[in-house]
Amino acid sequence: MSLQIPNTLFIGKVVIHLPLIKSTNKYAINLLAKSKPSNGTVVFTNNQTEGRGQFGTSWESQAGQNMTLSIIVYPSFLTVNQQFNLNLCVALGIIDFLKSDRNLTGLRIKWPNDIYHGNKKLGGILIQNTINSTSIKSSVIGIGLNVNQTTFSDKLPNPVSLATLGGSRYDVEQLVPGILQAIEYRYLQLKANKTDLLLTDYLEGLYLKDIPSVFTRQNGISFKGSIQTINAIGQLVVLNHETNQLESFNLKEIKFPMYD
Repeated sequence: MSLQIPNTLFIGKVVIHLPLIKSTNKYAINLLAKSKPSNGTVVFTNNQTEGRGQFGTSWESQAGQNMTLSIIVYPSFLTVNQQFNLNLCVALGIIDFLKSDRNLTGLRIKWPNDIYHGNKKLGGILIQNTINSTSIKSSVIGIGLNVNQTTFSDKLPNPVSLATLGGSRYDVEQLVPGILQAIEYRYLQLKANKTDLLLTDYLEGLYLKDIPSVFTRQNGISFKGSIQTINAIGQLVVLNHETNQLESFNLKEIKFPMYD
């Protein structure tokens, strides 16, 4: 079946639809190495066998049950230090779609790249950038969304899917156009330099923001604190309740509490 993506300016105008593939991100990166695909090219598969999350973690997806796709864009308007702004617009696009089309409430964005419903993980984002000396040359935006899968590996601590939440199954391919339209809308806001608006909306949905919690440092030492914001380079800013000082964390420098 050929995916039809109406009502977008560029994202999804070219769709590479593959029934089986190891990784949509890997495929897109290999495509970029050999050619220059059209801006907004989408790689979509019904069965991704070697999906990856941040830092090489695996992304489990049963064949035909979930949304797994990658988008190729050329955000040369972003400097190297603005890379995290892509996360802002992509996460917000997914949240926008799920709120408006699926009528879901309780959605949150867990820094830096996860989509949560309550305390459970509904989806994830993996953005891989190629940079030059000053700006981003190209980006591959990988998206995984749990749709119809209802049983997961015990290794995954807190997964949830749309089917689990809504009690019914969905046509995965019919969800794709809406997701892409919502992401393009937020991407165009980013291109129009509306970063303040994006950050405001992102912080409104930020998981555990202003909620006293116990976090763990990379060295294993825990502390009580509350998330305050995201700084200009995408670091998580946490108020340490024990010292009353703000601390900034890069990826993997802080662990979140786990909830059942």
